[in-house]
Amino acid sequence: MAIPQTLSAKPRVLIVGGGYVGLTTAQLLQKKVKAAGGIVTVVDPMPYMTYQPFLPEVVGGHIEARHAVVSHRRHLKDSEIITGKVTAVDHDGRTATVELSQGETVELPYQDIIMSAGATTKTFPIEGLAEHGIGLKTIEEALTLRNHVLERIEAASVMTDEKAKSRALTFTVVGGGFAGIETVAEMEDIIRAAVGANPRISQTDVRILMVEAMGRVMPEVTEDQAVGVVEHLRGRGIEVLLNTSLGSVVDGEMRLVNMKDKSEADRFESDTLVWTAGVAANVVAKNSGFPVDQRGRVTGTATLQIADEDGKVLQNAWTAGDISAIPDLSGGGLPDGTCVPNAQHASRQAKVLAKNLLAASYGQGQLSEYKHDSLGAVAGLGMFQGVGNPLKVKINGFPAWMAHRGYHALAIPTVERKIRVIGGWVNELVLGRDYTPVRDLENPYGQFQEAAGGVKKKEAAKG
Repeated sequence: MAIPQTLSAKPRVLIVGGGYVGLTTAQLLQKKVKAAGGIVTVVDPMPYMTYQPFLPEVVGGHIEARHAVVSHRRHLKDSEIITGKVTAVDHDGRTATVELSQGETVELPYQDIIMSAGATTKTFPIEGLAEHGIGLKTIEEALTLRNHVLERIEAASVMTDEKAKSRALTFTVVGGGFAGIETVAEMEDIIRAAVGANPRISQTDVRILMVEAMGRVMPEVTEDQAVGVVEHLRGRGIEVLLNTSLGSVVDGEMRLVNMKDKSEADRFESDTLVWTAGVAANVVAKNSGFPVDQRGRVTGTATLQIADEDGKVLQNAWTAGDISAIPDLSGGGLPDGTCVPNAQHASRQAKVLAKNLLAASYGQGQLSEYKHDSLGAVAGLGMFQGVGNPLKVKINGFPAWMAHRGYHALAIPTVERKIRVIGGWVNELVLGRDYTPVRDLENPYGQFQEAAGGVKKKEAAKG
């Protein structure tokens, strides 16, 4: 299908993905490209950017879900927003195939293309994982997990079947990276608060497990800090199982495997399985026709231009963020010499990319290489607890928690979102944690259908 008249026919800078890189790059380019007679177009399946470092805080109830996302239309008023996904790219012909939200496809011409679709959850062929697991890459998953945890606690409080009650109050998190550790810590916090408010159950009824296949957690911090995190979590009653993986999950029964000898480490039932074991480049990278590395990431140069396996730059093609393999000139990256996939690199690469695109395609300045020395990392471990090494200074507890919140309050895009997030934190400090679940999100029309006779009609039809 040709481009509809409702879409612009101006020379286009096409941004594939409206995440951290896409949103930031569009903000920096939109007015300048518009002034030059072109248009910036952002294509993303969602109408907003999700600030993923805040997802554990959404689970913990510190941040409203809608405040952890940034609206494209509100903050990209000089850009063209298309809700859909790029399914193919013909860079020789400078066109991209876009599948719109309603299912039809269009061919979108472009002058420059920016591959910035980020990453998706990395999974393995584990029996039952797709049916029983909950990921933590989207705001929808974070909100669903929060409500699911609180619903299981409420349901367990009126159960008479002890086996079912135990299953409802067993919570399993797989993956001991930043996301997994922050998530399990926030879950423990809100579970403790919700159970403490319910006299029919006690903390001893709850079992929380964190499963990690490697021999340590959080590779971003030092070895002694990682050991300290494990001790801290275990001190809060969380079972931290290192050198252990998920073998299968069938009908809610978890089978754990010892990674050293492949023997069965444990077998138990759990209604909650959270999967945070790594990320993978968005599949659009492989479908784009651009060169990709062994991890499925679009290969790029230090100037954030897409390049082939021989290092030859493809004109008018750019990439940055988690979908890309960009050389880390600071020497502190992954073993293959590329940048670590995190928000710290994404935000800074976006600024260099925007500058370089203006230089290459609009004659505004000179190309520059991306180089960034890591500022370190900080993680929140629930209310008033944290760990990190910002600027190579080891900190733990309350100082780390403050550093974590301070950094991310500054890092989340737009002043409007910063104010909403900080306002929510202040409200929580004054009014206390809100552990109210929102019920029936999966069936929001159930009560109306029952009132309108829909349920009886369905039962009659079955009879």
